[in-house]
Amino acid sequence: MLEALTGTGLATAAGLNAYIPLLVIGALARWTDLMDTPAGWEWLTNGWVLAVLAVLLALEVVADKIPGVDSVNDVVQTVVRPVAGGIAFGAGSSSQTAVVTDPQAFVESGQWVPIVIGIVLALVVHGAKATARPVVNVATLGAGAPVASTVEDVTSVGLSFAAILAPLLVLVGLVGLVIVWLRFRARRRRGGLYRETSDEISPPPPPVDVP
Repeated sequence: MLEALTGTGLATAAGLNAYIPLLVIGALARWTDLMDTPAGWEWLTNGWVLAVLAVLLALEVVADKIPGVDSVNDVVQTVVRPVAGGIAFGAGSSSQTAVVTDPQAFVESGQWVPIVIGIVLALVVHGAKATARPVVNVATLGAGAPVASTVEDVTSVGLSFAAILAPLLVLVGLVGLVIVWLRFRARRRRGGLYRETSDEISPPPPPVDVP
């Protein structure tokens, strides 16, 4: 159960920001005793890999906060985030952490299963994020882009650390994300209904007399 929550939290975080969970995994495994990467995933702790991830994260953080550029970035990230989610789920769920000491029980059925699960989870989260961002930009005339992006980055960081250090907290984070998404959908639906109703009840233009 904890292994699944660890992988789920990391993959969800990757759906919001591809590089944060990978950096958290690599940094904790390289410089602390809180996590040991499993065989085959040691490359995440390589110094050059961490440096490249840090540069990509910096570019992502900036691009995702600029209205218009954020939508272009989301198109590019349609491939990157699911791949990162697969890596994060595979590495995280099959690693030994402070609270997960028997990860083999979760992955012994097949090495590909956690990766596929992570890809699907990250793709779903990315799709929701990419769908919501243009609506936020239009509704706020672009002012909401940096705010929404900052919230997403903070959520990704929180989910990444929670997934490794306290996997049960991932459930709280997932419930929160679902509630936010449902409220966003409901508000958007009400706005569309209001516009349609306004169009229906608006009086027709007066007839024009033709001499």
